[in-house]
Amino acid sequence: MEKEGPEHRSWVEVSAGALRSNLEQMRALVGSECLLAPSVKANAYGHGLVIAARAFAEAGADRLCVDSVEEAAALRKAGIEVPAHIMGHVPPASVGTAMDLDASMVVYDASTIEAAHAEHSRSGREARLHVKIETGNQRQGVDPADAVALADRIAGTPGALLEGACTHFANIEDTTDHSFARQQIRVFLDTVESMRARGLDVPIRHVSNSAALILWPEAHMDMARLGIAAFGMWPSTETYVAATLAGRAGVTLRPALTWKARLAQVRRVESGMSIGYGLTYRTTHPVLLGVVPCGYYDGYDRRLSNSAHVLCNGVRSPLRGRVCMNMIMIDVTDAGTPHVGDEVVLLGRQGEEEVTAETLASWIGTINYE
Repeated sequence: MEKEGPEHRSWVEVSAGALRSNLEQMRALVGSECLLAPSVKANAYGHGLVIAARAFAEAGADRLCVDSVEEAAALRKAGIEVPAHIMGHVPPASVGTAMDLDASMVVYDASTIEAAHAEHSRSGREARLHVKIETGNQRQGVDPADAVALADRIAGTPGALLEGACTHFANIEDTTDHSFARQQIRVFLDTVESMRARGLDVPIRHVSNSAALILWPEAHMDMARLGIAAFGMWPSTETYVAATLAGRAGVTLRPALTWKARLAQVRRVESGMSIGYGLTYRTTHPVLLGVVPCGYYDGYDRRLSNSAHVLCNGVRSPLRGRVCMNMIMIDVTDAGTPHVGDEVVLLGRQGEEEVTAETLASWIGTINYE
């Protein structure tokens, strides 16, 4: 168990064992012939870039997906040598750095190819490029007809290696009707076939996120980009339902992250007293009120005011009043005999109770990713 942050305020504990277990289960689904590439972008979904990358490397990850050159550089600085794949924007001025890091890159613009050629002229290095084919997400990529021309240009440019092609699903997690996602696969495969018809070799085809990896063996192709399932969470309720209907819900995902703080004060508040800014909560009976030194500055969303609960002594303890910048107030009346210094769990398990990322997200109308 690794920790980030000082214990005397609030901190996160990350289970490397859970991360390894999740990756091993995904490996069992994709087999040994498919490259398994968990995503550690965005500080590994909040779990700590280096902590997660090391755990995945130990569990046999073939590649690590990042969003930026900076994240790839952080992996190398930490001594992690698993090949990196940059999925986000790489400015032309940073292409040489990506090549120095031996990181493959998504490409959808000729300027990336030109920058790779210029760097090759100086250093002799090659850029490993993956054409991003736009199949319906309209977020990042190039239309199918233009993708073939772009791949042709890569193949004809010294210093640019056409290593792969990829796309990204637009509507696989939000529904159990996967007709749009399947159409995306067809467009992708047709485009890759057009590339091959021109004599272009496309060694690594990849489309799978966590949902596709779990649901469709045919979508594994040559590499699977594993996302949130690597951290122990289902992409959505709809994905779980679809997996159950398809007989593929037999994986046991282990959430890896626990967010904790400590009680800073415990005091009695009489009936009829208002709590917090705006006087938004009034007691109807005497309560024990606990103060926790964690607020919206620390990432505990202000929309959780008066609606969430945390765990104290294994008991659900509801928030009272508004979330403050640096603290929250909780009702610990039923939490046994709470004392200053007792651990409070804001996200994760304590005893038999748990606050899941899905629960926390539902209270503020967002998703477990956020």
